[in-house]
Amino acid sequence: MTPAELAEVVLSAAHAVFADRGLDRSALPERATVERPRNPEHGDYASTLALQLAKKVGQPPRELAAALAEQLGRAPGIKSVEIAGPGFLNIRLDAAAAGVLARSIVQAGPAYGRSDRLAGERINLEFVSANPTGPVHIGGVRWAAVGDALSRLLRATGADVGTEYYFNDAGSQIDRFARSLLAAAKGEPAPEDGYGGAYIAEIAAEVLTRRPDTLGLADAAAQEVFRVEGVELMFAEIKSSLRDFGVEFDTYFNEKSLHDRSELDAALARLREQGHIYDTEGAVWLRTTDFGDDKDRVLRKSNGEWTYFAADCAYYLDKRERGFERVVIMLGADHHGYIGRMKAMAACFGDDPARNLEILIGQLVNLVRDGVPVRMSKRAGTVVTLEDLVDAIGVDAARYALARYSSDSPIDIDVELWTRASRDNPVYYVQYVAARTASVGRNAAEVGFDRGDAEAFRPELLDHEKENELLKALAEFPAVVAAAAELREPHRVARYLEDDLSGAYHRFYDNCRILPRGDEEVTDLHRARLWLNDATRTVIANGLHLLGVTAPERM
Repeated sequence: MTPAELAEVVLSAAHAVFADRGLDRSALPERATVERPRNPEHGDYASTLALQLAKKVGQPPRELAAALAEQLGRAPGIKSVEIAGPGFLNIRLDAAAAGVLARSIVQAGPAYGRSDRLAGERINLEFVSANPTGPVHIGGVRWAAVGDALSRLLRATGADVGTEYYFNDAGSQIDRFARSLLAAAKGEPAPEDGYGGAYIAEIAAEVLTRRPDTLGLADAAAQEVFRVEGVELMFAEIKSSLRDFGVEFDTYFNEKSLHDRSELDAALARLREQGHIYDTEGAVWLRTTDFGDDKDRVLRKSNGEWTYFAADCAYYLDKRERGFERVVIMLGADHHGYIGRMKAMAACFGDDPARNLEILIGQLVNLVRDGVPVRMSKRAGTVVTLEDLVDAIGVDAARYALARYSSDSPIDIDVELWTRASRDNPVYYVQYVAARTASVGRNAAEVGFDRGDAEAFRPELLDHEKENELLKALAEFPAVVAAAAELREPHRVARYLEDDLSGAYHRFYDNCRILPRGDEEVTDLHRARLWLNDATRTVIANGLHLLGVTAPERM
């Protein structure tokens, strides 16, 4: 029995009690919840439903809890129900009800942990969005890992998700990039405000291979060639490196298209209709202070140029008009100032900023070697890049390391730790369980036995304390996935895999022999434990997949 199934049993018992007592059943929630008590001696699960409902229906909490306990005690699979404190229900399952979960998980396979909690939500998730002026740096890599994991979690809970990468190919940074390429092609130093690093010389050389006549053009024309060709080459490299990291986007959206399709004019017209535009000193302003911003924002300068904020407005409107009811934007550590203006902008369009727009801010990441932060890349010159991180610790370790911490916390990634084949390396610890569960399955086949027919599975045999502990951990996975998606916190999955599931499996493995010794006869208990072993393999694999990390069969 899963926690969700038990919660349904608890709610059904509440309906029966309310009917018997003539209480108002409209006070009952659509769904109930159960939780694992911190102290295992208090039972397998706990419910606070009696406490939640007592005041609403004018019943003493313990009296209502007693009626619920009596009703629950009649339900199949419930071993006992005790009342604690002012009206807590502590519930124990019988071994068969608990153990049948192992079979359910194996049969569900990759679907175990998925739900429809966010069904019907259309979410646009934008992350990374580095400008194509250089390789993806380590801060952007954090969002690549976290954003991709979040997209997997949202889809696993039923949301319709569109992932998006927005790149600026129309602004001053691109002009500096083009001037830097032109300078490199001429063998000149980079402009004072330009970009350096070996990659600039590499791209400049590739542009000249494509367009060998470029240096014969006037500087303005040559710079335009380097802008167009250089952005294309740089962005192709960015997409390739992200793909190698396991991250691909549904949509790559370029800022220039907003200008080409007159989207900025359309956004301005919509904001005028809403009554939040005013003109002064030849410039066009958006009155964002009406919605809590610290100052109003310029959309169009007095010289006729659009501001970056105008593009932000047009891009947000474009997403909403594509049918996304919730826009989630993941930004770097230096973007806290964007939150107020972006929320105000959404309100200016007539949206509910709390509902339609979410902005997540990620904190800084350092790569540390021998206790000292690595400051620069051999190729990029000034920053540590995605390739540097992968070269140092590998894709799996990099993705896991970046996703296992709350994104609002700065982190140091220690090269020595994350490449160590030991239990103190978190990704090794979890992947070792994946490999060990696979190894047990192979070893069982070698000695000539398997789980047997599902109908012959005897879940009641899984009554050892460590089997029960592992079953409880396995049962929590769907709730962990749902919470991680709803709270936008992929690190919850990583911590569950480490702190709950992996530890519980190791204790089970050490205390409950799965394979028969020598000529020992294969029993139903061996087969039941193999079901439990394989259920663990399923959940470890499912959890790692949500983080974009492999579940190896051998290590």
